[in-house]
Amino acid sequence: MALRLICISPAFNSMGQTLVRAMSTQSAGKNIGFVGLGNMGGHMATNLIKKGHKLHVFDISKPACENLKSKGAQVYDNTAELAQKSDFVITMLPNNDIVSKSYEEMTANGVNKDTIFIDSSTIDPNLVKQLQKMISGKGARFIDAPVSGGVPGAEQATLTFMVGGTTEEYNAVKSVLECMGKRITHCGDYGMGQAAKLCNNMMLGISMIGVSEAMNLAIRLGLNPHTFAEIINSSTGRCWASEVYNPVPGVTPTAPANNDYKGGFSTDLITKDLGLASGVATASNTPIPMGAMAHQMYRTLKAHGLGNKDFSVVYEFMKNTKYN
Repeated sequence: MALRLICISPAFNSMGQTLVRAMSTQSAGKNIGFVGLGNMGGHMATNLIKKGHKLHVFDISKPACENLKSKGAQVYDNTAELAQKSDFVITMLPNNDIVSKSYEEMTANGVNKDTIFIDSSTIDPNLVKQLQKMISGKGARFIDAPVSGGVPGAEQATLTFMVGGTTEEYNAVKSVLECMGKRITHCGDYGMGQAAKLCNNMMLGISMIGVSEAMNLAIRLGLNPHTFAEIINSSTGRCWASEVYNPVPGVTPTAPANNDYKGGFSTDLITKDLGLASGVATASNTPIPMGAMAHQMYRTLKAHGLGNKDFSVVYEFMKNTKYN
């Protein structure tokens, strides 16, 4: 058999090498910083590792850090160094004050101009604009990308991300967010992700109270809770709180109600979010009567020492309340 020699021109060979390098860059994992490894953040960070990214993590909880370290993440004792090593930095933190302080500490010594900071906490849209101005002034980029879907969504990588920023920035972060969620929506300019999240969480808080009231009444009237839950979920009362997160123990196996309302989305946090919704409603002269009533209900739960319980504990509170 004769051998045929194929001559490849230098130009073609150079183009091929460029293409290979480009493909390699696209498939290679990114260096991603993750600050805040709580009930949701820990799962989100884990999903990024599963997708081949190199994780740099920080949390005040040592067990949370050790958990991620066992999965391959590098743990840092300060966020400034973490940010310097990261192409993207994602923050998932409890409230305005902690978010603000964390970004001040993280960027105090400057930032890499190519780093994109992504805040997935639930905070005031005005704070988003302040942080964006501060970080862009240091030469980097910042967007807001709060999430919806709860702990189940974080664990299963099915979260919805609501992104506020430019179209260019949205396109730059979309592939990273897709490692943790299935729906990535560009809501508009800076702060619009948070605006969407606050409206959504206000609706969530209201609907959980509605489901809890209806389930409690049905059970007191003698209906089987499983039977009534099936009716709701095949009828007009169907919602996320009834179908995925039913507050009655035993109805939805994966819901916090089956674990003494531990974990999940705390009453403290839904109260905080409804407070933020109240603030932006006042600023925009928008009536939110149901939102205000829901806020008061969760504040009552906090006053009864239930702030650390999942917010679906509102059902348990109602169950144990009787009118004379």
